[in-house]
Amino acid sequence: MMASALYLGTVMHNRVKPVRHQFSYTVFSVLIDLDEVAGLGLRSLRHNRFGLLSFHDRDHGPGDGSPLKPWIAARLAEAGIVADGPVRILCFPRVLGFVFNPLSVWFCHAADGTLAATVHEVSNTFGQKHFYIIPAQVEADGLIHQDCAKAFYVSPFMPMATDYHFRILPPGERVSVIIRQTDAEGTVFHASLAGRRVPLTDRALLGAFFRHPLMTLKVVAGIHLEALRLWRKGMTLQPRPETLP
Repeated sequence: MMASALYLGTVMHNRVKPVRHQFSYTVFSVLIDLDEVAGLGLRSLRHNRFGLLSFHDRDHGPGDGSPLKPWIAARLAEAGIVADGPVRILCFPRVLGFVFNPLSVWFCHAADGTLAATVHEVSNTFGQKHFYIIPAQVEADGLIHQDCAKAFYVSPFMPMATDYHFRILPPGERVSVIIRQTDAEGTVFHASLAGRRVPLTDRALLGAFFRHPLMTLKVVAGIHLEALRLWRKGMTLQPRPETLP
């Protein structure tokens, strides 16, 4: 059975302090196995070509369109992680040629198929990108639990001195990525993506497209609309670092 899949689900954001603010919206994501992507043979999901929906190598990794699997293998090796098995990316596809992925999650496996690492590829609206490369292990509860310090400016209303706590259900019949962000005094923010698996077929992809033909616009417009609402609630802008780590 093909590892690549379509996931239909919901994104939720919940800010706890200093003001309370919550929103959610429906989305669809694709899980792309990098060993399968060139041979998917789908008319509704093109690889490195324009289509109703498409997955482009240049939207991920180094952003230059080069093959992604050798690139991520080199980055994992630099981090001291052995992951020479399947690599799968959970992300939004391009819709009519346009995409913005606030977060794409790479699931990187060892040769025996066990999960070895996740890579959280975070993009902001300033055209910048950062990769959190974290060893991963599915624990007894079936989840991945990870922690790391924030190292990349995303929201103009969120301070840098915070930590991320990830709780991930790896892709299967369902997938979820839950992020809790904390400062020295406790929880600041929750975000989640949850979805149910649907076989990656032209019929399913067309159904997702016609339910969400403006998904990219919804994601980008939603980011700016919620920022405006936070500003109106009295949130102050946080300075953006001049350089990235």
